[in-house]
Amino acid sequence: MVDVRCWVFSLCFVWLRPSGFDIFRAMASASAASCELSFVVPCHNEEGNLRPLVAAIHEATAPLQRPYEIIIVDDRSSDGSWQVLKELATRDPRLRALRLAANCGQSAAMWAGMKAATGRYIVTLDADLQNDPRDIPRLLEGLERFDCVCGTRVAARRQGDGFVRIVSSRIANWVRNRLSGETISDAGCCFRAFKRECIENLKFFKGMHRFLPTLFKIEGYTVTEIPIRHNPRASGKAHYGVWNRLFASFYDLLAVRWMKKRMFRYEIAERLN
Repeated sequence: MVDVRCWVFSLCFVWLRPSGFDIFRAMASASAASCELSFVVPCHNEEGNLRPLVAAIHEATAPLQRPYEIIIVDDRSSDGSWQVLKELATRDPRLRALRLAANCGQSAAMWAGMKAATGRYIVTLDADLQNDPRDIPRLLEGLERFDCVCGTRVAARRQGDGFVRIVSSRIANWVRNRLSGETISDAGCCFRAFKRECIENLKFFKGMHRFLPTLFKIEGYTVTEIPIRHNPRASGKAHYGVWNRLFASFYDLLAVRWMKKRMFRYEIAERLN
């Protein structure tokens, strides 16, 4: 009976006092504002890398003394990745795990994580531990001067990749820059830090994770690159080869090229009333 009375009283309070909704919204906003950094990690069949990845992010971020969350999006893995995430999430309040209903690809998993993020700054990285969390402070430092800081593995690729992957990556980056008029040296690197407003007006499309720096520039944001480490893959299998580096993203590249030429920005000079 007491529970029913409390429930009815709560409904009456919200109905009679419209400001009640404002209170709830303010509480939600305060909770979101308390998180400064959001780490977004798309994951597919990375069972063996998840535990050391989460530990490495905690270790690299703790000295910064900034409130943060880790969002790992499981792109419907067929291994034990989701079971590992459930285990980690039960004892780590900073870890948020999402699981897609079907395998949709890296772009979808990354976009789902970015839309779920509550931090003022978003850091994206791969789950394979080839991106080294020790570079996180350097990426964040660059945000003092730029809206987006992208990692580039050009100088460090020999430490983590074989000859075929190095050559295919260089060719793919050359083609992308040639057709899009870009100067990004490592568009395939998803280790990036950017202000959350950079994604506010973006529209999702498959393959967009490769073109985020260009899409940010189209929206008027500043982008820079810094050299980062590149570790050998310790567990699992690579998801990208020569085919999907060079050819699978070609249609996306043409679409981005069209957007870059046709889209424009405007500003309101004055307002009345």
